[in-house]
Amino acid sequence: MNRQAQISSVAYQVMWNRLISVVEEQAQALVRTAFSTSVREAGDLSAGVYDVAGLMLAQAVTGTPGHVNAMAESVAHFIRRIGRAAMFAGDVYITNDPWEGTGHLHDITVVTPFFHCDGLVGFFACTAHVVDIGGRGFGADAASIYEEGLYIPIMKLAERGVVDKTLIRMVRGNVREPDQVVGDIYALAACNEIGQRRLGEMMAEFALDDLTGISHFIFEHSRRATLERIAALPRAAASGAMRIDGFDQPIDLKVRLDIQSDRIICDFAGSSGVDKKGINVPLVYTRAYACYALKCAIAPEIPNNAASLAPFEVTAPVNSILNALHPAPVALRHVIGHMVPDTVYDALDRIVPHLVPAEGAGTLCNFQVSLRPRTDQPAPLGTWRAEVLTFNSGGAGARPSLDGLNATAFPSGVMTMPVEATEHAGPVIIWRKELRPDSGGPGRHRGGLGQFMEVGALEGHEFDFQAMFDRVDYPARGRQGGRNGAATTIARDDGAAMRGKGKQFVPHGRRVRLAFPGGAGYGDPAQRDVEAVKRDLALGYISVEAAMNDYGLSAEACAMVLDAVKRGEFLT
Repeated sequence: MNRQAQISSVAYQVMWNRLISVVEEQAQALVRTAFSTSVREAGDLSAGVYDVAGLMLAQAVTGTPGHVNAMAESVAHFIRRIGRAAMFAGDVYITNDPWEGTGHLHDITVVTPFFHCDGLVGFFACTAHVVDIGGRGFGADAASIYEEGLYIPIMKLAERGVVDKTLIRMVRGNVREPDQVVGDIYALAACNEIGQRRLGEMMAEFALDDLTGISHFIFEHSRRATLERIAALPRAAASGAMRIDGFDQPIDLKVRLDIQSDRIICDFAGSSGVDKKGINVPLVYTRAYACYALKCAIAPEIPNNAASLAPFEVTAPVNSILNALHPAPVALRHVIGHMVPDTVYDALDRIVPHLVPAEGAGTLCNFQVSLRPRTDQPAPLGTWRAEVLTFNSGGAGARPSLDGLNATAFPSGVMTMPVEATEHAGPVIIWRKELRPDSGGPGRHRGGLGQFMEVGALEGHEFDFQAMFDRVDYPARGRQGGRNGAATTIARDDGAAMRGKGKQFVPHGRRVRLAFPGGAGYGDPAQRDVEAVKRDLALGYISVEAAMNDYGLSAEACAMVLDAVKRGEFLT
């Protein structure tokens, strides 16, 4: 290799790192400017840069795989729908199409063409979950996409820098929180502008006229590295399956994993059919989480881009729950989609044992509260209507060599929202939010803990509680001898039963009590280190009963630990 080639390779590596920094700054700009708490506090967003063909070059570290990996396919749809001849400097494009975006109407994707030296050289794209998009509201109750909210086809939000005010008025007229939604749309456009500015500076610094060279470098190195990881695996096939709650009846997810020399094929044939309610998953979202699961297990250090994702081929039967077609309701596509990685891991564990974690909570423990002045009698002054969406997590599954993470979202990666941010968004009160002892599945490595929450409203308000939970009837399963995590529970404080999914009325003065699921354990609990059991007991992660019954700790040893805690002598 001559010196010029060496310098060029080093320079391209610097540019690749710079691109990742550019899109991360793009994402952070969205976090700082967004109106919705789900974006600002939970990081439910994504950002990326694409070449002139619409292939993803780099993604931000901040964000969720369901957005980024789904959005990886979106830009090609924008190019096809808008047409290159109709693209101009200053344009901004928008959609929330579930099948050409990221899976449901509540995600708005904004794409901006990037021009340099008077030519189109690439695109920036970003996505964020908005608090409301009209219709029935965020939940599983709809019977078709038409009930789920305002549909925005791929179109221009701005042309040559001029915003389409008619579109903005249409959005404002169809959503419950117009300031938040429109504010988020402008924040999405602004973060793409930040990306354009930084990329322009980089191209000027390196005297680039286009992105052809850096694109080839990124794709060639990513493809080769990913194929090397795949080639190191056994040539084998295996099947995996999972049963989860569904809406009115259980849902079966099934997959056949086939590892070949240059690709991994995931086929979800045999999975349940399309559901009547809004828990169906467009194929783009299924692909996003199946690819993410395999990348995490096989090639986690290789940056996400079109080439590193290409060797993972994902299929599902048309009109199955993992390949639902229009007009199927899809608002809660994440509830099922977040279970895809654990289904894939059930198969992968049979091919490469001791590589993947035990099952975790999977689905985010989200809920939305629609608050209003009480209607059973005159409401006091100062009451108001509000929509409050909060993101929460159960426990992650234990890993082959480590305990599962407590109250941590996997596979979505979003953050749990602080109580203060949730209460600031409307007249909601979070009376309780704490870790749930004994919820992590016993094992040589313990599953992560879920959470307790108790939710109510300020005096004078009633509310509709939109539940979006799973793991009520089918808790996370242990792996390699580990035991199951605790199941989800939900009920009112007066004992009235509540469903795991769907909109449910909560009268004035009542609260909703929630217990989020724990992750499952990994390995035989009898093999757990005694000091780790004592530490869990001292921290309150497990009870005395669990220490004795699940791990065999003696009553005397338990008493000694608790006495040491009282004296302040048991340090972690």
